[in-house]
Amino acid sequence: MTQHPNAVMLFAAGFGTRMGALTKDRPKPLIEVAGRPLIDHALDLVDDLRPNRVVANLHYLPEQLEAHLGPKGVLISREEPDILETGGGLRAALPLLGSGPVFTLNTDAIWSGPNPLTLLREAWDPDRMDALMMCVPTAQAIGHTGKGDFTADEDGRITRGPGLIYGGAQIMKTGGLQNFSEKAFSLNLLWDQMQKQGRLFALSYPGRWCDVGRPEGIALAEGLIADV
Repeated sequence: MTQHPNAVMLFAAGFGTRMGALTKDRPKPLIEVAGRPLIDHALDLVDDLRPNRVVANLHYLPEQLEAHLGPKGVLISREEPDILETGGGLRAALPLLGSGPVFTLNTDAIWSGPNPLTLLREAWDPDRMDALMMCVPTAQAIGHTGKGDFTADEDGRITRGPGLIYGGAQIMKTGGLQNFSEKAFSLNLLWDQMQKQGRLFALSYPGRWCDVGRPEGIALAEGLIADV
């Protein structure tokens, strides 16, 4: 089993309820930002990696996303009848992703600066790390008012606390997903296990980032794209 990732998991199954009427008839990854679906901005980052496999999990209005992603060569992991959350969704997709570490990428954010996935690949050290997250300093997160999710030490090892926002991109070993009996569960549970073992790490993103989780995030993200 290789210890270096060559597969990408795109999280695209959510209901997008914070988007209100915008997701009444389409899944959030197909909402357009700067004239293109959100998920295509994510695929731009993935294409730079040239991975062996790209998988997306689908649940809400899956036919629309399947029609959009199929011609792009993205493999589909449908979550039926129930949505499985991030941890359960990743575990269900493992037959498509393979047994080695994987990249995971949320499909509702815009990055301005170096490709976060490339930076993660360059810094990945499987001997020390079970997960390496790309986190964003609060001052570089557009439209985000929280205090952050994690605090990093000088070696990049992280614990829960203020300072850094998880940006939705990471490399993760997947063996620990088998530790949970629940069918649907959050990756936060696995991160907490990794943190207790001192094997949860982060990079600090050198560019800017915008979460497109609410309607007002669209204009902010488009401003970020325009301000290059």
